Amino acid sequence: MSLFRRRPAAETGADEVTETAPAEAEPATAPVPAGLSPRPQGPFDVSEVTDEVHRVDLGALRVPGVPGMELRLEVEDGSRRVIAVTVALNGSTAQFQAFAAPRTQGIWAEVRGEIAASLAGAGGATQEVPGPYGTELLARVPAQAPDGTQGTAPARFVGVDGPRWFLRAVFSGPAAVDAEAAAPLEALLRSVVVVRGSEAMAPRDLLPLQLPQGQPPLPAPPQAGAQAGAQPGEQA
Repeated sequence: MSLFRRRPAAETGADEVTETAPAEAEPATAPVPAGLSPRPQGPFDVSEVTDEVHRVDLGALRVPGVPGMELRLEVEDGSRRVIAVTVALNGSTAQFQAFAAPRTQGIWAEVRGEIAASLAGAGGATQEVPGPYGTELLARVPAQAPDGTQGTAPARFVGVDGPRWFLRAVFSGPAAVDAEAAAPLEALLRSVVVVRGSEAMAPRDLLPLQLPQGQPPLPAPPQAGAQAGAQPGEQA
């Protein structure tokens, strides 16, 4: 039985709820129809899934488990709503967030520019590079060192435009700069399932996340939604 705990997230100003994931899951292999971003092997829309892979149901996201993985749910101060899912594995992390998007076009190109501008204004830097889902951002994100000095840390931003949704993944640690270290988290990303829902939502609104069934409910979120252009550690 999985146990969750909340703990302060120093980088985000939010709390985290952490789970040790089950070890039996394998990456999904179901074919995916053509979408707004190349998704030949996932991540999947819920309508595309035909496998029997075990995934943790977190509402808008269903995340598979792999041996040694730790799953952290980042909880917004005040509202107590879950705003992001972070997977820690082999010394690296990947943060996942899903947002509403227009039916006929993707938003990653626009969001990517906003992230680059925001990081530049904060003293960071970015570089656009090709990746499996199109253009990615390699970044140096302002961060505080353990000794309290200010510096930067590497991060890799990946955006996936799906049917009426946008999924953002942020790789940190060795996975941000090393292909071998990134491979397990990339495989996990390919097996993530997005549940957009049929309700009307404004583009860039954060799709609702939740604790798995059997966990205590969180208070209702405020009216203002998180936005897809926010930086790691912010609401989106």
